Amino acid sequence: MDPNKYPLKRTLGVITFALLLYWGLQHPGQVAALLSTLFALISPFVVGCAIAFIVNVLLRPVEQTWDRLWAKQPKPIHQTLKRPVCLLLSTLIIAGVIFALFFIVLPALKESVESFAAMLPQHLATLETWWTNLRDLLEGYGIMLPALTLDLEKIYTAVLDFFSTYGQTLMDKALGFTTTFFSAAVNFVLAVIFALYVLAQKETLCRQVRKLTQALLPGKAASWLADLAALTNRSFSNFITGQLTEAVILGSLCFVGMVLFRIPYAAVVSVLIGFTALIPIFGAFIGIFLSAFLILLVSPIKALWFVVFILVLQQIEGNLIYPRVVGKSVGLPGIWVLAAVTVGGNAFGLVGMLLSVPVCSILYTLLRQLVNSRLERKGLEQ
Repeated sequence: MDPNKYPLKRTLGVITFALLLYWGLQHPGQVAALLSTLFALISPFVVGCAIAFIVNVLLRPVEQTWDRLWAKQPKPIHQTLKRPVCLLLSTLIIAGVIFALFFIVLPALKESVESFAAMLPQHLATLETWWTNLRDLLEGYGIMLPALTLDLEKIYTAVLDFFSTYGQTLMDKALGFTTTFFSAAVNFVLAVIFALYVLAQKETLCRQVRKLTQALLPGKAASWLADLAALTNRSFSNFITGQLTEAVILGSLCFVGMVLFRIPYAAVVSVLIGFTALIPIFGAFIGIFLSAFLILLVSPIKALWFVVFILVLQQIEGNLIYPRVVGKSVGLPGIWVLAAVTVGGNAFGLVGMLLSVPVCSILYTLLRQLVNSRLERKGLEQ
């Protein structure tokens, strides 16, 4: 295409872009509000695309299994039923795993809280005895500690006073949280429905996007964009597979360690730790609080031992297991996995942790292709 064929059109485009950029720099608050509103409008569809991508990782092997089952007697009805049956099965598997996790963790949490409530007077008496012994010991060294008297009636009265003073504020906060929760729930349902539609017609959508890029972009740019999309899909799919593998390994090691150290709730805590490990490297720390709380209600000493054990296991997992398992799945050396998660987490928080490894894998692959291409062009060894 001749760059001078449409000089006026190009000039107007550059001027318009410059004016919009200048206005945006002068009104950052309005730009932020506009982007926030726009993101709120499209967030269900963005989340839906993310859900569709995750479900598609399971949908592909399920459809391959379906093809193998009916390979010897292929019929049109088999191909007609393939997508809806496999999509339903994949969705049910993922939903079943999520519900199973909740049904494993919540009953254990309820049991632990009930047990703690039943033994609360005994715990308070034990704590009062420990404090008295410590107070008597320190008195011999000239250190005076205040007396500790734990009365359940006084504690109950203090709690009632707190709620009577701040009850209205707490109710307002609870009402705001409930409204936000229902809004998020509605958006999530819309996202799931959109994801199912995307998966049901993914070939058609891919074909339409490919035709659109070929119509709007030059041939070389359209081909490069298609290769980039394929690389992105492969990297993120392998990343999800690697994350699941790493979570299973971490959960299994946690279970074995807790059984050896005779720490209670080994199965529940291992599932919780493995599930939260889906957040790269630092993710399982999120599960430590709930897990330690569960164990604390049974035995404070074992809760302390659990925290020490899981911190050691986290260091082993974060520096040895995760870079090798996930790095191998995405084709990224372990040192760059560790660097990507660290930089991504510091720069963009939780989202940076989740996306840093596959994004770094894509950049690493593109850079490697560029370097190899330059070396081949110069006749040097790759």
